[in-house]
Amino acid sequence: MIQSTAASTIKPLELVQPQVKSTPATPSETIKDFGSFLKDAIDGVANQEQNAQSMGDKFLTGQVDMDQVMVASEQALLSLQLTSQVRNKVIEAYQEIMRTQM
Repeated sequence: MIQSTAASTIKPLELVQPQVKSTPATPSETIKDFGSFLKDAIDGVANQEQNAQSMGDKFLTGQVDMDQVMVASEQALLSLQLTSQVRNKVIEAYQEIMRTQM
């Protein structure tokens, strides 16, 4: 039962293919692409948290097993920790740039 839940939420690497453009991107296109990537990543973290919450609710009603709830909550926790670490690294990089002398 766990495998069917995990398989439906995780995409194999061969299915995820980068988008290749034939022309070089302008700076404004690059910023838009990064912004949409960042928004998609944050939305993914929010979706995993909502999934963990709904799994907890389903567990209380007896629809899912405890192991499914634990897997969903650990996935959400790891995603949130990763997001937090990336944010910390971005802030450190920004602070380092601000400390450099021009």
